Amino acid sequence: MTDQTASALGYKYLFGPVFSRRLGRSLGVDLLPYKTCSLDCVYCECGATTTLTAVPSGFVSVKAVVAELDDYLARQPILDFITFAGSGEPTLHQGLGIIIEHIKHKHPGYKVAVLTNGTLFARPDIRQAVLMADLLVPSLDGATAVSFGTINRPDPSLDVNGVIEGLVALRKEYRGTFVLEVFVVPGINDSTEEVAALREAALRINPDAIQLNRLDRPGILPWVTQASDELLAAIHEGLLPLTVFEVARRQAGEVRRMDDSYVDHAILTRLAERAFDTTTLAFLIGLHEGLVAKHVNQLLADGRLKRVLPEDEPPAGSPRRLIVQAA
Repeated sequence: MTDQTASALGYKYLFGPVFSRRLGRSLGVDLLPYKTCSLDCVYCECGATTTLTAVPSGFVSVKAVVAELDDYLARQPILDFITFAGSGEPTLHQGLGIIIEHIKHKHPGYKVAVLTNGTLFARPDIRQAVLMADLLVPSLDGATAVSFGTINRPDPSLDVNGVIEGLVALRKEYRGTFVLEVFVVPGINDSTEEVAALREAALRINPDAIQLNRLDRPGILPWVTQASDELLAAIHEGLLPLTVFEVARRQAGEVRRMDDSYVDHAILTRLAERAFDTTTLAFLIGLHEGLVAKHVNQLLADGRLKRVLPEDEPPAGSPRRLIVQAA
């Protein structure tokens, strides 16, 4: 087992592991040259997009990425996720599906997450590429042409209706955990009309949950400001009955409680709303999935939770999920 970081080992395409409040201990995989993306979002912490494109390509060697993954994972690091993210849109790489399939076949003990802007899923080959991932987090910041254009500044070939239809099609095919991320930009996507359009689109997409996010540090444009707690609460209300949560922010010096009663309470509170699988639960609560699964199993044994049978069997190679709800 190793605690060495990917950068310390001299890898070109792996970074971390880093601790993420959403993903736990995450090993990053970056498949693209810096800032190659189908969007040029006004809030992007990586800076302005330098190569704006919606055309998938090879970009970096699949063989080289796989070699780095095999070398690092042979050290048996403790990870919650191997996460495709970084300096661009991961679905732009034509080899994404090949790399995910390699991980799931050769290193089946590790879970795969894909953080994506969600713009390319109208293409069947792009949908196919991510079906073996355990967690997808696509974005939809605006459901109208105005908000999508203003916030995301897309490649000219993209339009918001096509993006939404692609996400609807993806959700019908994908059997893993699907969390839709919405970045709130005050004055752009927070009006009653914009929230209603987002709600309508999200109801069609049918994610496991919606995550509301906001600016956490100065953005690349001065007019992009941080949404207030009150604004997030109002948007949350406007998106009901969809399951919505807000990215928590830890105050300086705050220590998150990890005792048994805290974890049990967090699990039971979420499951009072509806049934979830353990990956989604861990993501919503912000705790490691291994810890959540341990508590779920004990709560099942105690009769405080019960299993829910999936609606159908997942396709071969798709993630299998333990779904539970309050007893």
